[in-house]
Amino acid sequence: MDPLTLLAAANAAVAAVKKGCELYKEIKGAAGEVKEVLDDLKEQYNKIVDPTPVQKQQYHAEVQRVQEIAKADPNDVYTQIGDQLGVLMDSYDALSKALLAEQVAGSKVYKGDESIGRRALRRIIITTRLDAMLTEIRETMVYRAPPELGSLWSKFEEMWQTIVAEQEAAHAEELKLIQIARWRRRKKIAEIRAKAAWVSAVVFVVIWAVGLMWLTTRSAMMRTSLGH
Repeated sequence: MDPLTLLAAANAAVAAVKKGCELYKEIKGAAGEVKEVLDDLKEQYNKIVDPTPVQKQQYHAEVQRVQEIAKADPNDVYTQIGDQLGVLMDSYDALSKALLAEQVAGSKVYKGDESIGRRALRRIIITTRLDAMLTEIRETMVYRAPPELGSLWSKFEEMWQTIVAEQEAAHAEELKLIQIARWRRRKKIAEIRAKAAWVSAVVFVVIWAVGLMWLTTRSAMMRTSLGH
């Protein structure tokens, strides 16, 4: 999957987490007050003398939304938020690997159609957007949601930072091993070329020596033949 597709998946997960946080907040806030909210909606709607079709649609949609909130289980929403955070982190991890792959590929001769500038710009956009998304999620869960969601985020963030640090170290080690393997391969190729050049030189000298001996012998034979 290409980085931009992964970024789109991460964006969708962020939107789902934000929506889940809002729903969780509404569920908590509406606990035991659904009837009052519905009565208030009905009272406000009845004040409209001749409601338009749009107003009727909005009223029924809001009533349905409040009723769904009343039936929703906050524990299910809590779990859904956690699942979407997992999707976000899956996308983040996949993007990190994709960027690492591009970094490794950057040391090779590029034969594609994209310019270096476009590839560099894509990296900047992805990393910038990822940082912005994480900041957005943190602010939503810590400052715009019930305390238990902030607690979920703080615990998650602590564990996530630990794993990120471990992965960064692993990626750095992997990149180092790749570079070492390439250096060894280049060194081996250079050694093979040097040996091939040396063997070629030896073969040339041997052939030259044999040819010289043959010419010397031939010349001697010719002189002996002419002497007779």
